[in-house]
Amino acid sequence: MNAATAAQGVASSPVSLEPVARNFSLKDHVYGQLRQAIIDARIYDEATDLRLDERGLAEQLGISRTPVREALARLAQDGLVEIQPRKGVFILRKTRDEILEMITVWAALESMAARLAAKRASDAEISSLRRLASGFETASARAHIDDYSQANITFHQRILELGKCSMLKDIADGLFVHVRAVRSRAMHESDRVTRSVVDHMQIIEAIEARDGDLASQRVREHTMGLHEHVRRTWRDFPEA
Repeated sequence: MNAATAAQGVASSPVSLEPVARNFSLKDHVYGQLRQAIIDARIYDEATDLRLDERGLAEQLGISRTPVREALARLAQDGLVEIQPRKGVFILRKTRDEILEMITVWAALESMAARLAAKRASDAEISSLRRLASGFETASARAHIDDYSQANITFHQRILELGKCSMLKDIADGLFVHVRAVRSRAMHESDRVTRSVVDHMQIIEAIEARDGDLASQRVREHTMGLHEHVRRTWRDFPEA
């Protein structure tokens, strides 16, 4: 086959493939896949099976068990899974008291981010918060709780971004997996959706008004409302 024919053959290929990145790492890819799967799992729903089967994960990914084992070890270092000798690997679920402490820390971090956002964020950046909230009125949020739950997480992450303090956001990111899972479960309980929609609009109004004190107060009260809900209604979790 000459060069022209080869070139023509490539051009007529029925599939279009992106070249493999030069810095592609299977280890990093598997780690990223497993980490995202844990983020997406409802780890605080009591019926969720927390056990991760190494063989089954490798089969799903179509790879050997070695990179899966290495990724699980890395996730254990991150505090996302626990490797129990002779028992297996389990997604790590915090105790009720640990959850309450995490929510308290998140309230402190996000309330400071809201204070900073009121001073530092541009009008266009602040308007992005209203766009995130405008897609859900109370009725639509109730009708599509899972979609609203995801939008709720994005809303709170955006406040952290608008604070423009990278260290503050980095610390919050360390709590993200568990706080997201807690919020996802709680959103289905005690009509917290209605309270969330109202609170979000009040937070936006305070930031739009450039009132850092009020924005900080409203975010703190909103998050500590989650704290109170968990304290009153959740039981502790048995060990895996």
